Amino acid sequence: MSIRIYIGNLPQGFNPKEFDSVLKSISDSIRFKSVLDKETKECRGFGFATTNNEQNANLIIEKLNGFEFNGSKLRVELSEKKDSSSHKRNSLGSNKKRKDFKKIVHSDAPNLEAPDPRWAGELSKLKDLLANQKAPA
Repeated sequence: MSIRIYIGNLPQGFNPKEFDSVLKSISDSIRFKSVLDKETKECRGFGFATTNNEQNANLIIEKLNGFEFNGSKLRVELSEKKDSSSHKRNSLGSNKKRKDFKKIVHSDAPNLEAPDPRWAGELSKLKDLLANQKAPA
């Protein structure tokens, strides 16, 4: 059984051969594949390492999580397997495994009913300042 490990925060200008040498210093049984951008064919800043040994997986995480590689501190953790059925929609177009949540839709159209709640505190301070201001005589 292979164990998959996420390796993130790879630096720009990532050199896979240089990184392979870092992995080989830990163990020879580690395979690494970076995730590439479809258009530019450059590394997207992360990839996945696989190994057949749980000890090697733990060793990779221990040695490389927070390890500085070409100016970037790596983020290394066990990868969660994607469940292919959870990403496909059924014929009704809904997904039973997705969490229900309220979708927030932002609009540039002014809302005349109520002020933006993010500015409510500032608005009340402004109103108080204006109310306490004395008119010039």
